[in-house]
Amino acid sequence: MVTFLPFAGFRPAMRAGESISDRVSPPYDVIGPEELARLQSLDGNVTNLTLKPDEDKRYKGSRKLLDDMVASGTLKQDTPSFYLYDQTFESGGKQYRRRGLVGILKTEEYSQTGVIPHEETFSKVKADRLNLLRDVEAHLESIFGIFPGLGEELNRKIDAEARLLYRYMDADGTEHRYSRIADEELCKAISEKLKDQSMLIADGHHRYETALNYAKENPSAESKQYVLCTMVASDDPGLVIKPTHRLVDAEDIGETTAIKKLGKNVTLTETDVKGLEDSLGDHMLGLMYKSGKCYFVDPCREYEDVMMALDTYFARVEILNGIYKNDEGKSNVSFDAEFSSVRKAMEEKKHDVAVILNPPSLKTIWDLAGQGKRMPKKTTFFYPKIWSGWVFYLMR
Repeated sequence: MVTFLPFAGFRPAMRAGESISDRVSPPYDVIGPEELARLQSLDGNVTNLTLKPDEDKRYKGSRKLLDDMVASGTLKQDTPSFYLYDQTFESGGKQYRRRGLVGILKTEEYSQTGVIPHEETFSKVKADRLNLLRDVEAHLESIFGIFPGLGEELNRKIDAEARLLYRYMDADGTEHRYSRIADEELCKAISEKLKDQSMLIADGHHRYETALNYAKENPSAESKQYVLCTMVASDDPGLVIKPTHRLVDAEDIGETTAIKKLGKNVTLTETDVKGLEDSLGDHMLGLMYKSGKCYFVDPCREYEDVMMALDTYFARVEILNGIYKNDEGKSNVSFDAEFSSVRKAMEEKKHDVAVILNPPSLKTIWDLAGQGKRMPKKTTFFYPKIWSGWVFYLMR
């Protein structure tokens, strides 16, 4: 059971000469330094709230800016509403549309009948996001959840009621459309439909767990028991999941030594870059070395642990930890969801080895999560990301 409600959101009021592109951004954890500098040069951009900590790593400056935006009318408040977030995009040469329903989700401990996680999280990230919540008392970015769905009748009513607020085409060619559903009876029907459903967190585990900790800090404040959430139906044709490849800086572990050690525990089949790109789906995972050598990697024995059937977990046990001694305390592994940029990085010899992974299926994610299993960090990349800045939930 989940409690998912409409809310009186604060959203951008466009000033003369301004567009919605000046206000929104990708989520905080995927913005590079150059793009962040560009976004923060725009006074009303959401990154000036989410990614400008004070010298003491608190966010009092963000609180003041948010208060000023409300007082000046830079943000305007709606009556209680749900919002629709449609993203139209291309992936693998195909065109998709993904629809999200935006509201506020009541935070609760994870359970198989309520909110279900699927990935592990980084504790350092949660500490920073908790400071943000404490200071601004607002949810400025949305988590991304997957739920069974609303049914045809409710979806038809939503289509008829939704009113377009913003439309934007980003640099990657994704069209973002943000609409509002203000009809009180329809909003009630949506919340009622979701009462008997569970929700899998697709993206935003850190933000959800931080919101839950914040709610526990404020048990008497009902408004602080909720987190901003975008829900996508599990049968949505636009649910595209990409793998997140691993790029390894091997330090003092040479390529020859690594391959020799690996060969004792896995089956290695030599291939080339094109083979990795075209035939990886027939194998557990692939390796691309700085020297140009490439291999398919497959298990050479059966494992009792059901998680070893998941390529990210297998890679962590047999390769990242087993060979390259990586753990959360070390930073010798980075991540990239695009095969083309991984290949480019390896051609430029920026890393020692790349671990090339397959995308997990939604069924695999649900099945493992349903068994209470947590996948390694960055197992999934639901594409495209949920952008921020369209609407805020102020908890005061």
